[in-house]
Amino acid sequence: MTSGGPPPDRPSGAAPGVRGSAPAEGADPLVVGRIGRPHGVRGEVTLDVRTDDPNLRFAPGTELATDPPGLGPLTVERARWHSGRLLVRFAGVGDRDTAEKLRGAWLVVDPTDIPASPDPDEFHDQELIGLAAVTVTGDELGAVTEVRHSGQDLLVIRRPDGGESLIPFVAALVPEVDVAGGRLVVDPPPGLDEL
Repeated sequence: MTSGGPPPDRPSGAAPGVRGSAPAEGADPLVVGRIGRPHGVRGEVTLDVRTDDPNLRFAPGTELATDPPGLGPLTVERARWHSGRLLVRFAGVGDRDTAEKLRGAWLVVDPTDIPASPDPDEFHDQELIGLAAVTVTGDELGAVTEVRHSGQDLLVIRRPDGGESLIPFVAALVPEVDVAGGRLVVDPPPGLDEL
């Protein structure tokens, strides 16, 4: 399970580290969501959720920093689920035009604001991004460049040939994650030799 990470279109300034430790000097904030298109005419926006606990992270009254910083901070006024999507209205955003100006902004938090998980098999996105991916036989697959959260967590692995592989982040396919060692092991099922 993963939570947050640096915006995918920006390089991470921090090496992967242990969750709950103080962030490295210059560490990127963790992404908890990305603002999508406006919904309706009263300032609500769709939100691409990038956190494991959206009901807590986007509770009314919560203030969130933004990337780019000039759009925030934003304070959640209201959040509700509609057809499987989280809709959020921020304080001071009362119409569609104002909401449209927020489209594409990343909602971010300081890594120290994310509590450490008691589960040793839970990782934040920024811990996984940059890890070398190898097979159980030691063959190099590439490096993790992104974690996508679309129903199931997917690791995006940039192969040495420049292509990408998508690996579901489940224990059966990723049996070992060694953050301190800078690598994770992938055990692809038969037929996925072309990773």
